[in-house]
Amino acid sequence: MEALHLTILFLLSLSVVHSLNPNCGLPSQGSTLRVYHVSSPCSPFRPKTTLSWEESVLQMQADDKTRLIYLTSLVAGRSFVPIGSGRQIIQSPTYIVKANFGTPAQSLLMALDTSTDMALVPCAGCVGCSSSTFDSTKSASFSSLACGADQCKQVQSSSCPGTTCSVNMTYGSSSIAANLAQDNLTLATDSVVGYSFSCIQNVVGGSFPPQGVLGLGRGPLSFVSQSKSLYSATFSYCLPSFKSSNFSGTLRLGLNGQPKNIKYTPLLVNPRRTSLYYVNLIGIRVGSKVVNIPPSAFAFNPNTGGGTIIDSGTVFTRLVDAAYTAVRDEFRRRMGKAIVSSLGGFDTCYTVPIGKQVPTMTFMFPGLNMSLPQDNFLIHSSSGSTTCLAMSASPALNVIANMNQQNHRVLFDIPNSRLGVSREICS
Repeated sequence: MEALHLTILFLLSLSVVHSLNPNCGLPSQGSTLRVYHVSSPCSPFRPKTTLSWEESVLQMQADDKTRLIYLTSLVAGRSFVPIGSGRQIIQSPTYIVKANFGTPAQSLLMALDTSTDMALVPCAGCVGCSSSTFDSTKSASFSSLACGADQCKQVQSSSCPGTTCSVNMTYGSSSIAANLAQDNLTLATDSVVGYSFSCIQNVVGGSFPPQGVLGLGRGPLSFVSQSKSLYSATFSYCLPSFKSSNFSGTLRLGLNGQPKNIKYTPLLVNPRRTSLYYVNLIGIRVGSKVVNIPPSAFAFNPNTGGGTIIDSGTVFTRLVDAAYTAVRDEFRRRMGKAIVSSLGGFDTCYTVPIGKQVPTMTFMFPGLNMSLPQDNFLIHSSSGSTTCLAMSASPALNVIANMNQQNHRVLFDIPNSRLGVSREICS
């Protein structure tokens, strides 16, 4: 099976985005599927009003904070009720893909995310869902999953008030009721027959993403697992810079077309949260100096969920307090006497030109170093008058976010339990 190449449009809500006039009607061709950022001009879920740069940054910070609280509570085993083999729901999906469900196909714009498993699909008749729903009565291949189905047994929050497997879950501030179901899922020209998903019936609260979620986690109910016969549980992506004029990148599913010359680091498994992609971050270099960070800040702890994950849905990287403070202080030291200001959750911002002073930054893992250009850890205002170090502190979990990953090929080789990273310009 040839690798599936998915075109990614990484469109942050910055002023440059609103000057674009993309052809949103271009169809998928062959094995190529178009993907959009939720705020892009092609997305029906984009903000109704244009946000200023400061408003966009503050909104993304707020979304990231909610997501971080959620992920931290999951790995710490708190009161969130999960779906699938772990706790499946995410808070701020960043990319959406056109997925076709049913026979004949009905198109949905679903969020892609590496930290969730089961697909969450808003179904027709759903109370509290958006107008973009899947109508199961119009699909000849749809079927509900009974209480005795294996998939129902894999969902911790399932119940059986009738003959259909039902799920109740909490998503941020929202309460969600769903039924487990199966139907055919087609991405471009490749179909997964009998794909299991959660058919949302009721949502109370405003946290549920209107387009639904297609999970790329590694649990048994994720797309990666359910399409294993097609793609061998292997995929990679290259996320483009949000400053790119064409905003295009690729998501590749399957063994074919993956890079040959790429360095790997082991993926770690947390038995309390098997869906998350944990890696062993062992150090951070700012300029030529390896920052003095206590090993406990990076230590992988399956009991508490501590450690480091790589995540496609978080925008700005988070480091636990001890690591963040050390990195921030070394960054400030390298910046000399430039006056530091703050913006929202960012406490290291500058309102003077700083290009020549900015040090390099490298994330260090066993087997590979991930060197970050400035655009992967600094965020600039549209006018260029303000620049911020685009990371902040976290109470318990390190998250390597999508901004750090832009213009890198990130390869998830689940059968061999390894993560590959190589520099690739895809903007």
